[in-house]
Amino acid sequence: MNTKQSWRVWKFWIGSALALLLAADVALAAALWQAARDPQAMRSQRDRLAVQGKLLRADVERGEKIRASLPQIGKDCDAFYHDDFLDSRTGYSAISEDLGDIVSKAGLRSSGLTFTRKDVPDRGVTEITIKTGVQGDYPALIKFINSLERSKNFYLLDDLHLESSNTGGIRLNLTLRTFFRT
Repeated sequence: MNTKQSWRVWKFWIGSALALLLAADVALAAALWQAARDPQAMRSQRDRLAVQGKLLRADVERGEKIRASLPQIGKDCDAFYHDDFLDSRTGYSAISEDLGDIVSKAGLRSSGLTFTRKDVPDRGVTEITIKTGVQGDYPALIKFINSLERSKNFYLLDDLHLESSNTGGIRLNLTLRTFFRT
């Protein structure tokens, strides 16, 4: 390759680099011109991004608090499971005794209890549905429901029906649910 030819190649590469540099300058000038044309839009975008950043930081902080509280929540769930769910071996008699005491203290008459068992797979519990009917006057029924809510045993009230009784009082038919540890 002779000197003239290498000089042409060198000029070509220098010219190409200068053309690229000029194109980049034009692109930057256009971007600056656009930004200078609408500073309010830039400020507005900056403010939106700042608010979004604050919200994201708040989400991260809330997630960290939740993560930190998970061990205590697990302990609370275990305590609820062991303290509030009766053992399946003694649960039926404990429920019968508890509901019998509540009925007698309220001054009501009971038509008995019916238990229905339903296994809950992979949860370590058995769901027990309890159906009963009690009969008496209105204040005694209110006392019964309040005592049921304050019982040391865990009950979920699923269904409640009032009807008049043929003996002049009110009959309350109810369906409760509870859970036994298995």
